[in-house]
Amino acid sequence: MNDFAFANEKKDFSIDENISQDSFYRKTVKRFFGKASNIFGLILLILLIILAFAAPALSPHSYNEQNLERADMAPRIPGMLSGTEKLPGTNGDIIENRYEELGLNDTYYYFGTDSLGCDLFSRCFVGLRVSLLIALAAALINLIIGMNYGMISGFIGGRTDFIMQQIVDIAGSIPTLVVVTLLMLVLKPGFASIIIALMLTGWMEMSMIARAEVLRLKDREFILAARTLGAGRSYIIFKELLPNIAGTLMTQIMITIPNAIFLETFLSFVGLGLPVGSCSLGRLISDGFDNCLLHPYKLFPCMMILIALMIACNLVGDGLKQALSMDE
Repeated sequence: MNDFAFANEKKDFSIDENISQDSFYRKTVKRFFGKASNIFGLILLILLIILAFAAPALSPHSYNEQNLERADMAPRIPGMLSGTEKLPGTNGDIIENRYEELGLNDTYYYFGTDSLGCDLFSRCFVGLRVSLLIALAAALINLIIGMNYGMISGFIGGRTDFIMQQIVDIAGSIPTLVVVTLLMLVLKPGFASIIIALMLTGWMEMSMIARAEVLRLKDREFILAARTLGAGRSYIIFKELLPNIAGTLMTQIMITIPNAIFLETFLSFVGLGLPVGSCSLGRLISDGFDNCLLHPYKLFPCMMILIALMIACNLVGDGLKQALSMDE
């Protein structure tokens, strides 16, 4: 009996790493959070999302509240900025503090005000909210249109695949700027026109990636087994193929989100996006660019928010791409 030991006795057991394997998604999470830049990008993105919805509500000034008497006021933050700005004049620089001139001793505009007296702090974060909505719309368009179109085209194959890809080639040959310009002739500049432009042109790259992944997997053994058991096309596409390409599609979505945000910013900057007076980062940058030499504070806050958003989305997208592309 001394040669044997009961299994319920307390002993230190070592488990072979080759036997105790984590699941694919658990390993993906470990890979993603194992890199400092990915964690930084995720925290920055979450912080921007919180600020987009919380900051305008916490601000004492509404984003659409106009007061021409308080136009072009410099930023004022307790203990940091006094609201004094230096303006170029014909006889030298002029030091001005409009808070003291108007007797606004207890009033603070953290980012200053625009030419209409609106609070730039609230407007910048409301514009960030618009950019996030554009990003969400781009993600949904890629999921609903691009993913389904590409998966169906690749799985059916043959003449159907050929016709569907010819449609993609023809539609993709038309520049997005031309599509948006033509939409402006029919629709008024606004959020709806940008969404329609994304619906017409923003899903094609996703469809090509989904089609390529389906073509790579549709002749594998598990698909042949599903067909042998009598599974239909819809079941094979959404139950067998989709889970195996979800990682690649998720990575593509995170990569296309910054492109959609930049598209809205560019269109608003050149006057083809949201109308004048609306809150979007592109419109705020366009308005700030017109006054950046005289009042640089109108340009820098919205520009820095856009840069932070693009950095966060790119870091998260690259992190997901690296975490999902590693071998299991």
